[in-house]
Amino acid sequence: MIVQDIIKKLDQLAPLVYAEEFDNVGLIIGDKKAKVDRILITLDTTLEVIDEAIENKCNLIISFHPIIFNGLKKVTGKTYVEKVLTKAIKYDISVFAIHTALDNSFEGVNSAICNVLKLRNKSILIPKSGTLKKLITYVPFSHADKVRESLFEAGGGEIGNYKNCSYNSNGKGTFMGNANSNPYYGKPNEYKNLDETKIEIVYAKHLEINILNSLNRSHPYEQVAYETYTLENKNKYIGMGMTGSFDKEMREVDFIEFVKKTMKSTMIKHSKLLEKPIKKVAVLGGSGSFAIESAKLANADALITSDLKYHDFFKAENEILLLDIGHFESEQYTKNLLQAYLKKKIPNFAILLSKINTNPVNYK
Repeated sequence: MIVQDIIKKLDQLAPLVYAEEFDNVGLIIGDKKAKVDRILITLDTTLEVIDEAIENKCNLIISFHPIIFNGLKKVTGKTYVEKVLTKAIKYDISVFAIHTALDNSFEGVNSAICNVLKLRNKSILIPKSGTLKKLITYVPFSHADKVRESLFEAGGGEIGNYKNCSYNSNGKGTFMGNANSNPYYGKPNEYKNLDETKIEIVYAKHLEINILNSLNRSHPYEQVAYETYTLENKNKYIGMGMTGSFDKEMREVDFIEFVKKTMKSTMIKHSKLLEKPIKKVAVLGGSGSFAIESAKLANADALITSDLKYHDFFKAENEILLLDIGHFESEQYTKNLLQAYLKKKIPNFAILLSKINTNPVNYK
């Protein structure tokens, strides 16, 4: 098992292509070809976590947050980031960060929060645009079924709960190869007029290489004609935040106590109580002030997130209950999610959860 093998498996859960542009995800330290002996999973890569990895003989750390977020001009060991980099490199420890790629995954950070709170009917709060693409290609009748099936096998034509979705129309295709051509039908310098099928399918952006490789392998033509487009449609299975509902509504004060206990929050900041029952809840792990309006539009009774500023609470406008449960607290179950996922993908492999509390915020 090498680092790249692990990255490929994580990409099935949270493709890095869906991370936010401002983020720094992927392999932060190390070599993709390096052999992996044991894995340590953490929220943050601190110096104490590096020591923990050394002690447990883990040479790959999977971190939720990236240790390098902004550019570095020097590494002298002056800051905690530089100290982590120096020690990780010294002990040949690779560090991989998944951050907003996992935030945008349907089975990611916010799904974990919903699961812990026992929220049902999960739905993405802020669907991400630019993640769906469309392929149009032209195939002779004789090979249409083969090409279509190949595209389906590569993950094309999946729309929500439906697979093998495509649109097909018949028409005439014309071509004439030059003297250097090697046409499947006809001869060089011979004009051909063939019955063809136009195949249209939608696919997820991160599958594009697989889709195009499958198209070229299964298509009979020497020169394959195709078009790809990025769709404006938002993807309701990829995006920030999530909504879910309780089986039974509860009073606001009971809801706050339940969240405080379940999410292990020392304290919770919240907006004005509205004397309304809570049933539909929006969640967004990490800093989520940008989701307040989306939560209101989704008719959520409450939004659970963190890092809300003074003026953010005014945005509740007597329409929604806002809960700031703490940044670390909102993301704490991410480690368990990643460990459970990887244990299914690579059973009988040492995948450890960090025991270090990396929460930099303390309460008195």
